[in-house]
Amino acid sequence: MNPDRREFLRLSAAAAVAASVGGCAGTKKLPAEGVPRSPFNDDSTAAEVTQGIDLTGKLALVTGCSSGIGYETMRVLALRGAWVVGTSRSLERAEAACSSVSGSTTPLALELSDFDSVVACAEAVRSINQPLDILILNAGYFGGSGRPERINGIEKHFVINHLGHFVLANRLLGRLYMAPQGRIVSVSSRAAYARAPEAGIVFDNLDAHRDYDDFTFYGHSKLANALFALRLGELLEGTRITANAVHPGVINTEIDRHMNRLTQAGFAIATSFGFGKTVEQGAATTCYVATSPKLAATSGKFFEDCNAITIVGEGHVHDAAMAERLWRVSEELTAEYLVTHTGPDWNDFERALRETP
Repeated sequence: MNPDRREFLRLSAAAAVAASVGGCAGTKKLPAEGVPRSPFNDDSTAAEVTQGIDLTGKLALVTGCSSGIGYETMRVLALRGAWVVGTSRSLERAEAACSSVSGSTTPLALELSDFDSVVACAEAVRSINQPLDILILNAGYFGGSGRPERINGIEKHFVINHLGHFVLANRLLGRLYMAPQGRIVSVSSRAAYARAPEAGIVFDNLDAHRDYDDFTFYGHSKLANALFALRLGELLEGTRITANAVHPGVINTEIDRHMNRLTQAGFAIATSFGFGKTVEQGAATTCYVATSPKLAATSGKFFEDCNAITIVGEGHVHDAAMAERLWRVSEELTAEYLVTHTGPDWNDFERALRETP
């Protein structure tokens, strides 16, 4: 084949991927009722949306801190005065990321596919003996093999993107109860409604034994992230903790490191020709939802471009019944790693303080 023709076909195919990645222009979205509108938009950056906010004395945890929007989120929260615990699959990468930002940071290893690692990470955070003010469930995985991969019999995207964070949030909930106003931010995606299975969470296909597609099951896991925040917001009603989900935007980050070259090229095109955001813009919605005083009473919502939205007639992001069922199934799948909470874990906290030399 002529090299020029080969390159043309490659770029044409990559452009088709880009359209798939960036496109959901026909989706009808309305401002969510009862949520204050922000002055920010898709061009705003994380530094801009947190301008003037003082996080001194607050403890935050950001998963997936070593690159992309996780790194920028950690950087900006630390810049505003928070003590940020940053996690990565590799302790070395977490250490490098934490040491490269200004402010107080602590690196920890976290392998979301290994629930023992999740428990160990949570215990390390609890050993800090300080209330946890902000929990940002940011780390994500996107496979590119074109075939289903499984962890303990469950499809890999679902395990890493949803169940690992489900266990982590459960193990840290007692510390969030202790905060003056705890916030949980689940980094979902537009894929939650644009690329997930039409039926929503496929409870009879969690092992992906049929109809597997990388994008579909990535969207499936991102829908789980959104429904997690929806259900947790309901369960935490009346407490000082909020839980919300966000779509950060289409950003050319290391999320595509497992994809084939065609898909990687599609992401690059999408972010270069108007579909995407910069990393600084991509971290804005996360940082806004995690810190804005306007959102102290906002919970169970889905945010895009720094504003809560309601998606009309598409997907299952607002499906409360599906969220409740997902919660029950998630509990069953991770039961041996979960703890029961009745409120703040003051007893453990005070015991640790007494035992500290």
